[in-house]
Amino acid sequence: MQGHQPHPATPISDPAFLIKRGKKRGNYNCGRCGLPKKGHKCPFTTNNDDVSTPVSTPTPPAADSSTITTLSSATVAVSRKLTGESPQSVVRPLPPARRRRALSFDDVSVADSIDELEEEQFDLEEDAELDGSGKLPASCLWEILRRLPPAGMLSAARVCRGWRETTRRLWRAAEELRLRVPAKAQIGFVGSVLQKCPGLLKLSLSIESDVDATMLACIAFSCPNLQSLEIFTSDSSINRITGDELSRFIADKRCLTSLKMEGCCNLGGFIFSSTSLSTLWLSDLHSLSKMVFNCPNLREISLDFSRQENDSTDITTVVDGLGRNCPKLQNIHIASSRLSHAAVLALSAANLRGLRMLSLVLGSEITDASVAAITSSFSKLELLDLSGSSISDSGIGMICNVFPETLSKLLLALCPNITSSGIQFAAAQLPRLELMDCGMTICDPNSEKSTDEEDNDTELQKTPNSKLHLIYQKLIIKHSRLKKLSLWGCSGLDALYLNCPHLNDLNLNSCRNLHPERLLLQCPSLESVHASDCEGMLVKTIEAQVYSDSPAVENHVPSKRLPDGSKRVRLPYFCSPQPSEDEKNWRRPGKRQCTVNVTS
Repeated sequence: MQGHQPHPATPISDPAFLIKRGKKRGNYNCGRCGLPKKGHKCPFTTNNDDVSTPVSTPTPPAADSSTITTLSSATVAVSRKLTGESPQSVVRPLPPARRRRALSFDDVSVADSIDELEEEQFDLEEDAELDGSGKLPASCLWEILRRLPPAGMLSAARVCRGWRETTRRLWRAAEELRLRVPAKAQIGFVGSVLQKCPGLLKLSLSIESDVDATMLACIAFSCPNLQSLEIFTSDSSINRITGDELSRFIADKRCLTSLKMEGCCNLGGFIFSSTSLSTLWLSDLHSLSKMVFNCPNLREISLDFSRQENDSTDITTVVDGLGRNCPKLQNIHIASSRLSHAAVLALSAANLRGLRMLSLVLGSEITDASVAAITSSFSKLELLDLSGSSISDSGIGMICNVFPETLSKLLLALCPNITSSGIQFAAAQLPRLELMDCGMTICDPNSEKSTDEEDNDTELQKTPNSKLHLIYQKLIIKHSRLKKLSLWGCSGLDALYLNCPHLNDLNLNSCRNLHPERLLLQCPSLESVHASDCEGMLVKTIEAQVYSDSPAVENHVPSKRLPDGSKRVRLPYFCSPQPSEDEKNWRRPGKRQCTVNVTS
């Protein structure tokens, strides 16, 4: 072993000691310019004294005296003594004006920076001041960068070393990611981003290009612990994933609990087997040969079929399989023109006691008999959507008799057999109702948009008396909990009276026959009114009632009525008791912001 080594800051009395101590491994970078030594020729040699700055000026004594200097100065002195030189000073070269790091992001694009986020490893204290961050603590920088989108994160990684390390940690700590994939992006772009997030649990992709099984393989490889996956496609993109490929993906991802996918027109058929899957949304389905669900823990399912007429999917078989293999279902949404009374009977035969939401949309063959089957099998529904069905006011009566204490959302749009009387009865018998959609329900079957009032009068004169009740309908709703009401396209509505203190959203789009004189809105909480494709006088009446009903100005000065009761006169200012400052602040109401939307 070697003897005792002196500390670098300790003065060295014998320069020959540096020669005897042996060779030590030095730095891999040049000590003068900072560049790597491999294949490097430093431009700042020891002879360039004109660009050097003296560091220390030791006085050279006699040969037997000691030279007091630092370790680096002593090394230079010994080397010069061995070569016979006797310099007057020990110098160090001046660094270049712009010293380039061995790994720089100055000339790297955003796409290339994805692959370099983890090349350089170093540790940072949690509250340390990062290099180049303006003395900003790491915890504050973390909170700022974590709110950036993925593109902003990639740009932030190119700022400095500290920001790069922070973004690297953010990528690794990310549990939820929403990413838009442009049309020109390759699959490698998605893979390089996902590989930086090994702990990702929720992934949402908005894809503008075609998607196939390669995307599923990339997700399965990069996200081993993925729990939620959403794939949204644009109008120009095509989803080429088949049913077998999606079935294998679901079977392999044992942690997957939620799957939502658009553009599923090429599935053909599938067999889903998963014990963890609880939410499944599939849209644009078409002509499925088989649909098997072996998902005992499935609680929510949404199947949206395409509107094409040549769809050959057997909805009754699908519904029967759901009822037998998914006993824990709570929310069911099926949108298909092939929905029928037989499908409702198959669903009613299943033992789905926990069902809370039932949505059977566009089933023109669903009638009042189907409503009777639903009410006899499911007694705890909170949402019922039978839009596009053929039910009548009798079906609404059955709904009100069974769900008066549970139903909070009722959607009956595109139901031509329902009249204003049925809607009024539902509003009166369902006290917990918060949302009601009756769009295109109170509709004139012969009404067409006319720009001339004389044409309208001519059409009304030619209309038989038996159909006048479908045109001149009056709707009166008084409800204490209703928040949203939609009457879009109700061209048969003639008069409307609303007394709903909690109503905040009202849709009157395309209510062309609604008379301004027969409109009364007593809704102090109203925030938005949609009145596109309505008459100009109706829009002005809506604005006048909405803005005049605003409680922005409130007068608390007492008033007094004259003996004949004709008008009120205010008491003199000095006679009325003045409220204190606290009472003024407590009584001052906030101005309600209500907008009337007249653009479609």
